[in-house]
Amino acid sequence: MSVYLVVLLAVLTSISLRGGKMAVSLYALDLGAGSAAVGALAALFAAFPLLLAVQAGRLSDRFGVRIPLVCGTLAMAAGLALPLISAHLALLFACAALVGLGHVFFHVSMHSLVGALGEGAQRTRNFATFSLGISIAAFIGPSLAGFAIELAGFRPAFAVLAVVAALPAVYLLIVPKVAPPAARVSEETAKSAFELLAIPALRRTLMMSGVTLTGIELFSFYLPIYGRSIGLTASVIGAVLSSYALAGFLVRSVMHRLAQRYTELGVLTGSLFVAAVTYFIVPGLGSGWPLAAAAFALGLALGSAQPLTIILTYNHAPSGRSGEALGLRIMANKLTQIVVPLAFGGFGAALGAAPVFLATGAFLLLAGVASLRIVAPQRQDQR
Repeated sequence: MSVYLVVLLAVLTSISLRGGKMAVSLYALDLGAGSAAVGALAALFAAFPLLLAVQAGRLSDRFGVRIPLVCGTLAMAAGLALPLISAHLALLFACAALVGLGHVFFHVSMHSLVGALGEGAQRTRNFATFSLGISIAAFIGPSLAGFAIELAGFRPAFAVLAVVAALPAVYLLIVPKVAPPAARVSEETAKSAFELLAIPALRRTLMMSGVTLTGIELFSFYLPIYGRSIGLTASVIGAVLSSYALAGFLVRSVMHRLAQRYTELGVLTGSLFVAAVTYFIVPGLGSGWPLAAAAFALGLALGSAQPLTIILTYNHAPSGRSGEALGLRIMANKLTQIVVPLAFGGFGAALGAAPVFLATGAFLLLAGVASLRIVAPQRQDQR
């Protein structure tokens, strides 16, 4: 199966997810929901990925990726179609839960499929192409939902998103032989997925994934707060965040070349140091252009971090258990997305945004030093 076709299927699903999140939030507000209800809706999108990511990975390992891919996209389409039934807040909660449930099965299996389409440098190139597609979907999804809502209303917008979500399932049902066969079920695949944490390289990769995601999440959350505190307008803050997204897209286009020259772990280690320095600098910046430059640098540093951790997770997973390992990674990421904002939220409320940037920089710097202690001996061995 061509990697470009795989990426197209992933892009369609990601468009429906990104657009669906935006449409659900706006529709809830239109129905009179408060901020607490909107927050609960956002959490529901992540609830099933947190709880079922490992099980989704085990399913793809044992039965192949086609079944969870089809079922995942159909579940997403069904969830996005629920608001067509009635303008009721309860249906939006069901929509968010069902979309999150479907996406975790699709997401883990899609990562396994991309990883199975090549070895070594080709695998890195495939994941770079995949990450570029997801970046494109991140732009298209909210825009598609927004234009559909303005032109036709909420229900037609959900109908469009449901159709987009169902397209990959239709293709996979029409063309069944598009995925590698299932792995042989053995004693290894029957063990607990958490036993994979005994593999040092895999355990380090999962920790690195959580660290880099912390850097990504906190910047997205605290940059607007810091921008407001120094008097920036909403449009300037939006431009700063856009510069981060642009840099992330650009670095992913050359990610496979960087990894080929410096290795995946080497690039990831360097990105932690650049991100740490950027975080230390941000509290000293007081206008839009310098902040946009810092955001661009941070985007270059962290834009490739998550795709690289996917590659490393796949590479370090035992044979036949890549899906479980990728599921563990998603579970760790979702836990980070829940715990970190809560932990740093109280810190930020008490001391302001600037100390949060400094603390995050120190956190990333320590992670970079720890990773460097692994990279340096590896380079010595290669000489």
